[in-house]
Formats: sequence, C-alpha cells, structure tokens
Amino acid sequence: MNLNLGDFYSILTAICWSVAVILFDISSRKLNSLQMSVIKNFIGVFGFILTIIIMNIPIPKFSFNEASVLFLSGFIGVAVADLLFLASLRKLGSSLSAIIATIYSPAIFLFSFMMFGELISKKAYLGGGLVIIGISISTFKIPLIQDKKVILIGVLFGILAQVLTAYSVLLVKPIMVNNSIIMIALYRFSIGLFFTLIFLIYKSGLASVISTFKNGLSNFTLIIGAIMGTYLSVLFWLAGFKYTISGRAAIYNQLSTVLIIIMAFFFLKEPITSKKWIGIALCITGALLVSMN
Repeated sequence: MNLNLGDFYSILTAICWSVAVILFDISSRKLNSLQMSVIKNFIGVFGFILTIIIMNIPIPKFSFNEASVLFLSGFIGVAVADLLFLASLRKLGSSLSAIIATIYSPAIFLFSFMMFGELISKKAYLGGGLVIIGISISTFKIPLIQDKKVILIGVLFGILAQVLTAYSVLLVKPIMVNNSIIMIALYRFSIGLFFTLIFLIYKSGLASVISTFKNGLSNFTLIIGAIMGTYLSVLFWLAGFKYTISGRAAIYNQLSTVLIIIMAFFFLKEPITSKKWIGIALCITGALLVSMN
C-alpha cells in the first residue's frame, strides 16, 4: 500500500462526509434541504473564522484574478452545485442519485487533464472503475417515479451538480499551492452562504431566515453534522487535492457512498443486502488497487 498525505486526507474526507450524511438524514425531519444548506454553510464559515483566529493565520493578499477565481468557485461549487444536487435528490431519490454521483471521478479525471495535464496510471483507472461499478451495484434499484420528464431533469441536474463540483475545486488548486487551505475554504463558503441566504429569502421570505437559524442552531444533530460535513470534510477535501493527484483524490472521495451504506446499517438499521456486499467488496478492491499504485 502506497498512501501519500493527500490520499490520507481524501480518505478522511470520505469518513467525515459519511458521518455527516447520516446526521443530515436524521436532521432532515425538522428542516428542508435549503434550510439545512444555509445552516451547514453558516457553521462551516463560523468554524473557519474561529480556526483562523485561534491559529493566527494571516489574511492573504489575493490578486484580482485569484479573488475572481475564488468567487466563481464558491458560487458554482457551493451555491449552484449544492442546489442542483438537492433538486436532483428530491426528483430521483438517494439510490439513483448515488449512481449519478459516480460522474464526479471521471469529471475530475477530465478536468485535471485539461487544466493541468495530470495523468494517472492504468491501474488507478481500473481501481476507479471498480469503485464506480461497486457504487452502482450497491445503490441501484428501479425508481418508482413514472414520469420520464422528472427522471430526465433529475439526471441532468445531478450530472451538472457533480461536474460543477469537480470543476470548482480544481479552479482553486493552483491558489492552494501558496495559500492556507482554511482561508480558501472560508472565501468559498462565505460566497456560498451569501447566495444560499439570497435563495432562501427569495423562496420563503426574510421571516424564514430567522426561523431557520432558530431551529437549526438548536438542532444538536445538525450542528455535529455540519462540523463533520462542512468544516472537517471540506478542509480534508481541499487538502487532498492540494497534496495528491486530483484523480486519486476523487477515487478516495467516492468511498463515502460505501461508508454511508455501512453506517446506515449500524445507525439507521438499514439492511445490507447481498448486492450491497458485492458492491462494497468491489469498492474496497478498487481503492486498494489505487493505493498500491
């Protein structure tokens, strides 16, 4: 096994995000998706600011071009992509959405090659393919939705969400080389928080913002989920892309789906079928192939 620092961070990303998804699933009984997005982004921004103060991290002097890139990354990656993902999830359900999410790794492969000329070995491609196949087998089931238009729109939204997420993180990869990851995260999620608040006000009015913060910040499960999913996993996610080849980071990130299945078994009492076990085995095999490269 040949894990570098970036691989380790990418695996930690999958672990933290898996825990967060379980906690978000529990929290969704009290708040809708947009409200949860606002709260998790707010807690993430608060955590980044607190860390910067405690660690006395200096404020970087971004150039106009770097600031523009951070703005674009935060807008398309945190605000737009999150909303597209949530819209897709509502239309398709979690199982089909998990399959659509496998677009993330190929999108990273393509953009990292186009933007930076990054290449990974055939063994890593094989491992990535096994992870994608394993996720598809584990999560696939025929959707109950009968309206083909709803499915088509949901798939389109899901693909766009994954592509924008992949592109947005690679946009800031060059900026991360000489700047603090925490500062990068703060800028991106501050922009994302601003626009999700605008979306919430537009959809439900200013009163909804007040009730969202009142209910959200009193929800212990959501707070812990946000710390795991928006604070820790984001820092590990960015660190993974900073310290390893983008394609490897993406493959390890996708292991979160497998971990969610396992955690759902223990915490939500969801059964693990033989089909899921096969998918899990393929994912683990794929990850091991990548790690041995």
